[in-house]
Amino acid sequence: MDRPIRFRITLLLLVPLVSLIALWVFAVVLTGGDGARLVAIGTLADTVAGPSEQVVAELQRERLASVRALRSSPGERARRTELARQRTATDRAVTDFRTRAAGADSAEIRPHLATLTAGFAELPALRGRVDAGGDPLPVIQHYSRMITAVYRMYDSMVLVPDFSMYQEGRAVTALGEVKELLSRERALISAVDLAGRMTPAERLAFRETVATRRFLHGWALADLGSELGGPHQRLAASPVAARFARIEDRIGAAAPGLALSAQETGSWEAGTDALWAAVERNQARTAELLRARTGPAATEIWVQLAVAGGIGLLAVLVSVLITVRFGGRLAGELAGLRDAARELAGVRLPRLVERLRAGDPHPGELEPLPSGGHTAEIAGIARAFTSVQRTAVAAAIEQAALRAGVSRVFVNLARRNQALLHRQLGHLDAMQRKADDPDVLAELFRLDHLTTRMRRHAENLIVLSGETPGRGWRHPIPIYDVLRAAVAEIENYPRVEIQPAPSGALAGHAVADIIHLIAELAENATLFSPPQTTVQVRSELSPGALLIHIEDRGLGLPPAQLEALNQQLSAAPDFDLADTEHLGLFVVARLAVRHGIGVSLAPSVYGGLTATIYMPATLVVPQATPTLRPITATEEGSLPRRERSTGPPPSVGE
Repeated sequence: MDRPIRFRITLLLLVPLVSLIALWVFAVVLTGGDGARLVAIGTLADTVAGPSEQVVAELQRERLASVRALRSSPGERARRTELARQRTATDRAVTDFRTRAAGADSAEIRPHLATLTAGFAELPALRGRVDAGGDPLPVIQHYSRMITAVYRMYDSMVLVPDFSMYQEGRAVTALGEVKELLSRERALISAVDLAGRMTPAERLAFRETVATRRFLHGWALADLGSELGGPHQRLAASPVAARFARIEDRIGAAAPGLALSAQETGSWEAGTDALWAAVERNQARTAELLRARTGPAATEIWVQLAVAGGIGLLAVLVSVLITVRFGGRLAGELAGLRDAARELAGVRLPRLVERLRAGDPHPGELEPLPSGGHTAEIAGIARAFTSVQRTAVAAAIEQAALRAGVSRVFVNLARRNQALLHRQLGHLDAMQRKADDPDVLAELFRLDHLTTRMRRHAENLIVLSGETPGRGWRHPIPIYDVLRAAVAEIENYPRVEIQPAPSGALAGHAVADIIHLIAELAENATLFSPPQTTVQVRSELSPGALLIHIEDRGLGLPPAQLEALNQQLSAAPDFDLADTEHLGLFVVARLAVRHGIGVSLAPSVYGGLTATIYMPATLVVPQATPTLRPITATEEGSLPRRERSTGPPPSVGE
């Protein structure tokens, strides 16, 4: 399927352009995704992180209060009252967290929220176990699992695109877990019974908690920068932290079953409270600093997005503009060249050929085709077309000169033959006047008839050459006489029946050409019909015109060939030297166009053809002026001679 050049150029340039747009979209989406993630993290920090920290703090206090209540004496109501107040505070924190987290729609934290919701649903059962009394270690582990789920949620929230910020966020989360492990140690120490003894399971849990806390603390401090990690490093090097570490080592290294003294538990309480206050203060400050960094980081990413996206968009627009302009200019140049070539082939060259055919010896020169623009290849094509144009013009001029020369040769030969034939007709006419023997007169008539036909054939060359034969009359000639004269110029005139003609005459200046035209059609009718059949010539006057019908009874023609012949008769094309079969029709078409006569062929009811001649009103004279004298002495074969001859006249229908 043919495609326009603009489509192909656009398709050619579309691939790199689409690739550029895809890269730009990818960069914008990637950068915008990072910025959107930071903004989302900031939103989650406000809606989820803050309330969840309060939940963690309340759960840690409730865990400690629950363990103390389990290890208190039955009559000690203060522990139970403290636990009841703490449970109320925990419920408020959980309710607030659920309310604010309900609006957070993040795929990262959704599973963790589900885990937390399930854990909160187990709080009533856990509290029932505490109220019923029992081993504090499972209680500690149950609370610890809920708190650990919160820190796993924090891990999913720190998946920020900035690596350094990611490291610091993970480190701050680890410090939060260090604080939770410290709280867990407090709960484990509080689980010591009144005798100061720790069960093997409690001591193992204590050692694991201490080891994990120290590992996370060291790992977190290694990833924190000086601004965020400075307070924690100073605290780790402080006497409070060192004294607390020694207490941890003594408790962890104690032999199984060895009871803790009151001094050890007292120093533990004091050291833990001091360290806990410092850790809580540093943790809050570090979280605030990290949260404050999220906004500027997001702003910086959005600025990068604006700069990179703007420059990329500008590059895309420039590329589109260049592509459209380049493709449009190239397509415009090619379209201009195409239009110029079409105009050359369809308008300018045909006009030049028409002027040459009309006999104009100086038809002018064709302007060269426009160069087509600044593209070298298109300009080269335009120059090639111009060269072809010059060659075509030269060939057309040469062909026209050749045709003119051939026409002049035809005219000269025809004129010479015509002059000789006119002289021969004159001599025959004189001999007919002097002869008295009927046989001699019959032979002279046959020679006269043969010479008349030869003259018509000679006039064919003159007509095909575009010239006008020399015969003509000053006065109108009756229609019937014109029909008789035309039939007299064909070989098989005895087969032609001329029906009675209407009164009237034809203009004298056109009589010779009309006789020639009717003779050619009548001769075709006799040639292409069986010899035993007749050809009828009918004429009738219609309003403002004369119709002449020449009907034969031959085999007719196929519809396609008949249509082609009618087009030839109406258009009067140039004579094709190779088409000698229809030479008579070329002559008929030329003569018809010369006088505005219409000629058409149609199937006959008898199976042959009917040639209809339409004479316009300008050629028909209502009242004929009978005159049989030709204009010049050389115009032999006129109507009077046929009347004077003793040969058989054309048959006339009754």
